[in-house]
Amino acid sequence: MMSDAPANAEVYFVQPTDGETVEGTFKVVFGLRNMGVAPAGVEKAGTGHHHLLIDAEVPSDLSKPLPATDHIKHFGGGQTETEITLPPGEHTLQLLLGNYAHVPHSPPVVSEQITITVE
Repeated sequence: MMSDAPANAEVYFVQPTDGETVEGTFKVVFGLRNMGVAPAGVEKAGTGHHHLLIDAEVPSDLSKPLPATDHIKHFGGGQTETEITLPPGEHTLQLLLGNYAHVPHSPPVVSEQITITVE
């Protein structure tokens, strides 16, 4: 059920940036290079949709669909930005691309984990 990803595919944060201090509710903008965005359920080579990992590590088993939890937000509509609200303190954010069935690609298209501080 895994989909192949180009070796040069890259997912990253446009905003916020690593180390940034943000307000409690803030905008997150996702960036993607060398692949396209398609909604969940749309099986098209070279595409996927974003998952935002909040205070979570990348799951160890990437052969299964990603669960939808408070720590793994799905953007199955093909969204490329969102607004989230987090409690004050330090938080980590990471992006992981999933295919039409929410399964990470092979190789996984995952961003660097960034740390932000919420005021």
